[in-house]
Amino acid sequence: MRMTTTMIAAASFLILAGMAGAEDKPMPTEAEKQATAAIKKLGGQVLELAQNDARLDVAFHLADGKITDAEVALVKDLPKTANLNLRGTEVTDAGLAAVKDLKGLMRLHLEKTKITDAGLEQLKGLENLEYLNLYGTGVTDAGLKHLEGLKKLRRIYLWQTPVTDAGVAALKAAIPEIQITRGVELAKPAEPKPEEKKPEEKKPE
Repeated sequence: MRMTTTMIAAASFLILAGMAGAEDKPMPTEAEKQATAAIKKLGGQVLELAQNDARLDVAFHLADGKITDAEVALVKDLPKTANLNLRGTEVTDAGLAAVKDLKGLMRLHLEKTKITDAGLEQLKGLENLEYLNLYGTGVTDAGLKHLEGLKKLRRIYLWQTPVTDAGVAALKAAIPEIQITRGVELAKPAEPKPEEKKPEEKKPE
């Protein structure tokens, strides 16, 4: 098929645009390179969201060893982090200090960690947060109060936490668009009633 002048011009424009996009993409700093290498050495994961999107998906839950606050602190040097998975790690409330300045963070997994209400106070400034998983943590109604200013928050998971109906209602009132999942607590099986013993029939003498 013969290419017309218009087609050639369009193809050239796309190639140049792609080259320009690659040039515009900022190179990682030395601190970012070191943090990325350290997380990968632990068995974690650091990936760009897309070829043309330098934001990062950082996951510690895949790490081989124990992940504590000291390891989570590495994320402070990755300001482009958009997704952070700390599921099942030993991170505590103090460790979330490394997360509070990640202003571009959109998704945060904290399920099955040692996070409590004090930890959620560290998240108050994450204005772009859209997803938060707190399943199996010690978070209560008081902790949810710290999230009421996160107007972009759309999904939160609270299964197996001490959060009450009142706490859920208060968060829903503050962020009407939010979807709150509390899961279904399995009811304890009813204990079988002891069988009533029938009186023994007297044998005729």
